[in-house]
Amino acid sequence: MDLTPRLLEQFTVLAEEKHFGRAASRLMMSQPPLSQAVQRLERIIGTRLLDRSSQGVSLTAAGEAFAADARRILEAQESALSRARRIASGEEGELRVGFVNSLGHWHLPRLLADAAEQLPGLRLHLRQGSTAALIELVRSGTVDLALVRQPTFDDDLTVHRLTEERLAAALPAAHHLAGANRLSLADLREESFALAGDGPLLQLAQRVLLACDRAGFVPTVRAHADDLPGLLSYAASGLCVTLAPEHTAALSFPGVRFLPLTDEAPELTTTIAALHRPGADPAVRSLLALAAASLAG
Repeated sequence: MDLTPRLLEQFTVLAEEKHFGRAASRLMMSQPPLSQAVQRLERIIGTRLLDRSSQGVSLTAAGEAFAADARRILEAQESALSRARRIASGEEGELRVGFVNSLGHWHLPRLLADAAEQLPGLRLHLRQGSTAALIELVRSGTVDLALVRQPTFDDDLTVHRLTEERLAAALPAAHHLAGANRLSLADLREESFALAGDGPLLQLAQRVLLACDRAGFVPTVRAHADDLPGLLSYAASGLCVTLAPEHTAALSFPGVRFLPLTDEAPELTTTIAALHRPGADPAVRSLLALAAASLAG
């Protein structure tokens, strides 16, 4: 004979009511089948669980202990069922999320805060890398979802465009143009530039060069750096100007003034996208939908 969930439920309700009539009513059954079920349970366990009298029933010591354990079993079963449903619906689970450095100071914190509020059952493990490295990690299954800039489209991966971000001019705070509200790229034709080197931000450097060419000049490149803090350090030093994604201003980098650019060059807009393998599981889809809403603003 098996200890079925229904049998455990019948006994726990009877243990709470201590009355066959009331327990049968709660269980939406008649009293004789309930009495038979408890007798069957006592035969399975091999001991008496109830003391029966004309006033009702009371639990034996074994019955008290078994009722407490049976409640825990039922609660654990319900918790397991509920968790499986949440995982299947994308509300719970673990995800490995990759991101490029330039998204870590503004976009990623917004997504993490929204995920904690709206998808509290998801546990996110973060991994930083270049776009090329993250593409390989997603393809191999090491990373479930990657947030990148200017993705290269790949037949092996699914790409979702999340939002776009403009490039802004980053000037030394003491620069003679730093007091303006905005400027055009051509205003910087006489300046020395700091550009990204052959590293994770290579695409940013390429876009800056194309935008300058469209504005009618070739920039004088005085320095290179492989990350945004390095580029902004050159601007803070007063040695160079540079271009950086507009939300880089959230870094509050001392000695740097960020100004929006009036140019409409497409190279001054970067696309932020998410990459994942085809047939992503529900948790990936849930986080992807949240990312689209979180990063669009």
